Amino acid sequence: MNLLKKNIAPLKKDPCIREIFQQREQSFLSEYGTPSAQTTRRKEETSTCTIRTPFQLDRDRIVYSNSFRRLKYKTQVFLSPLGDHYRTRLTHTLEVSEIARNIARAFAVNEDLAEAIALGHDLGHTPFGHGGETALIEVHSPHFSHADQSLRVVDVLENRGKGLNLTKQVRDGILKHSKGFGNIIPATPGETAITVEGRIVRVADIIAYLNHDLDDALRGKVISMAEVPDICLKKLGKTHSDRASTMIEYLVYNSGPHGGKFILDMGEDALHAMTILRKFLYDRVYRSPAVHNEFLKAKKVIMGLYHYLIEHPDLMQKELEKMEMAPWESNKNALKRSVCDLIASMTDRYALDLYTKLFFPNPLV
Repeated sequence: MNLLKKNIAPLKKDPCIREIFQQREQSFLSEYGTPSAQTTRRKEETSTCTIRTPFQLDRDRIVYSNSFRRLKYKTQVFLSPLGDHYRTRLTHTLEVSEIARNIARAFAVNEDLAEAIALGHDLGHTPFGHGGETALIEVHSPHFSHADQSLRVVDVLENRGKGLNLTKQVRDGILKHSKGFGNIIPATPGETAITVEGRIVRVADIIAYLNHDLDDALRGKVISMAEVPDICLKKLGKTHSDRASTMIEYLVYNSGPHGGKFILDMGEDALHAMTILRKFLYDRVYRSPAVHNEFLKAKKVIMGLYHYLIEHPDLMQKELEKMEMAPWESNKNALKRSVCDLIASMTDRYALDLYTKLFFPNPLV
C-alpha cells in the first residue's frame, strides 16, 4: 500500500486502491483517453468496488459471464474443425483483446476500457458463425445483428435477466464494433464509438480476423499461399506474426490528433492491402464450397430449431432455464424474441445436440 501511495497526493484521508489508481490515470492517460472516473452505468448501483475501476469491473463481469464461456464452442470460420489449432469465437476474442490493449497502450489511452469492449464485443454472436447470423436474419428479422445482440446479452439476457450493468462507454463500444463489409475505418457520424478506445477495438477486430482467418484457411488447405494476392504479402508480410505487427505499426504511426480529435488512420498503402486481403477472404474462403456448404447445413439447423421452438414454447422456456437466461414473457412478440435470444446464445454443439434430439429418430434398444 505504501508503494501505491508514493508521490501521490491522497484524494481524501484514506483513499481506497481504486481512487489511488484513478488519480494515477490522470498522469498517464493522454487528453484523448477515457478516465475511468468519468463514467456511468446503465443502472445505479448501491455500492462500488474499492479495488477495481469501473472498466476493470466491467472486464471481470464479462469474463465471468456464461456468454463468455460459451464462446469457446462457437464457430469462427470453420464449423467443428477436427484440428486443435483452429480458432474459435473465444480465441478470436482473446486475440482482439490483446491487439486492442497494445494499440491503446501505444496511444496512452485507457487499456482497461479497450480490453473490456474487446472481451464483450462478440458475446451475442450466433452458433455457426456468420452463417448462423444470416439464418436468424432470414427467419427472425432482417434487422438482427450480432452487435445488437451482444449489447442485448450484457443488458438484459445475462444473470437471468438482470444483465451485467456495464458502463456507458463499454456498452457503446460493444454496439459499434462491427463493420460488416463497409469501410475498415468508417468516418460516418454515429457509426463509430464515442471513445477512442471503442474505435480501436473496431480496427483490432478486423486486424485479428484478417490474420487468423487467413492462417486457418491455409492450415485447412482451403487456399494455398500462392493464391494470396501478392500485394498483401509484400505490404503486410508472409507470416501471421509479421502481418499483425505490420498492421498495428501502420495504425500506430499514421494515427494522431487532427482538428481537436484523435483520428485513426492505417495509411493509404496498408489500407489498400488490407481491403484487398479482406475481399480475397470473402471470395475465396468465406464463400468457398468447403465453408459455404457447411453453413448451408447450419442454416437449416437454426431455421428448424426456430420454427419448432415457436410451436413449443414450454420447451423453449425449459431451454432458457437451462441456459440461465432471462425467462420468456408470455406474449407472441416476446416469444419470437426469446426464441431468437435462445438460439443466438447456443453453442454449435448445443444447437446440433438439440436438433438431433428433436428431429432424429431414437433407435430402439
